[in-house]
Amino acid sequence: MPSPRPAALLIHGLGGTVYDLGSLGRTLEDVGIVTHAPLLPGHGTEPADLLAIRWTDWIDSMRAEYRALKQRHGVVHLAGVCLGALVALEVARLENHQDKLALYAPPLFLDGWSLPRLTWLRPLGYLLPGMARRMRIPEAEPFGIKNPRIRKLIQQRFERGERFHYPYVPLACIREVDKLRRQLMPRLGQITCPTLIVHADEDDITSPRSARHLQAHLGGKVDFMPLSDSYHMILVDNERMAVLARSVDFFQARPATRKHGSSAAASQWPVAAVTA
Repeated sequence: MPSPRPAALLIHGLGGTVYDLGSLGRTLEDVGIVTHAPLLPGHGTEPADLLAIRWTDWIDSMRAEYRALKQRHGVVHLAGVCLGALVALEVARLENHQDKLALYAPPLFLDGWSLPRLTWLRPLGYLLPGMARRMRIPEAEPFGIKNPRIRKLIQQRFERGERFHYPYVPLACIREVDKLRRQLMPRLGQITCPTLIVHADEDDITSPRSARHLQAHLGGKVDFMPLSDSYHMILVDNERMAVLARSVDFFQARPATRKHGSSAAASQWPVAAVTA
C-alpha cells in the first residue's frame, strides 16, 4: 500500500548537484513531503563524463526515479531548476503527470544578458568535426547569483575545487540540452498538470521569455512568480526564502479547476533578507 505521505522528485541543473536546489528539499521535508534529489547521469564526477551522455539518458534516469517513487507514494510532485526544469517537463509529459510541477528558471531559450552575443551561433560549433567535444563552456561571473556575498562564496568554492558544481561543461552537452528543447517545444500542450513557474526578471542565462512561452503553451493551470532581485540561481539567491514559501504553498494547495491563469499573490511575496 502506498505511503500516505506525498513525495517530490527534485532535479538539479546542468553541471550541478543538489546545491542548485538550495534548501528546497529540507523545506518540503519540514511540511511532510518526502523528497528525493538524485544526480543526473554524467554529474557528480568529472565534466568529461558528460561527453558520453545523451539527453535521453537524463529523461530515462528520472523516469525510473519517478516510477519508483510512484510505487511507494500515492502522490509524487516534480520540481526542477535550469536543465532540471526541462527534464521535469519531459518526464511530466511522458508519464502523464497530474500532481504538481514546479519549474525554477526553466531555460527554454538561452538569451540571458550575461551570455556572449554569439551564443545563438552555437549550432555551427556542433557541425565542426570534434569542436563540440573539445570546446569547454566555463562557469564564470556572476555564476547566476546577484547577491555579492553569496557570489564570492561560490567563487571561493570553485577555487578550492569543491565538487558542488562543474567548473565547465563541454559544448557537446549544450547540444544535448538544445535537443531536449526541440523535443519539448511542440509538445508543451500535452503537459496538463498544475504548474508553478518561478523566473527572475534579470536572469543572466535565460530571459523571462522562457516563462512567458511556457505560460502561453502549457496545457494546464499555470501560476507565475516573477522575481525582481535575483539572477538565474533563484533557489540560492536574494529571494530564496520567498521562493521557498511560495513553493510550500503551491505543493500543499488543493488542485484547482481553472485551466490557465497566474497567481496574483505570487508577486506579492516580500524579498527575504539574506541569511545564508
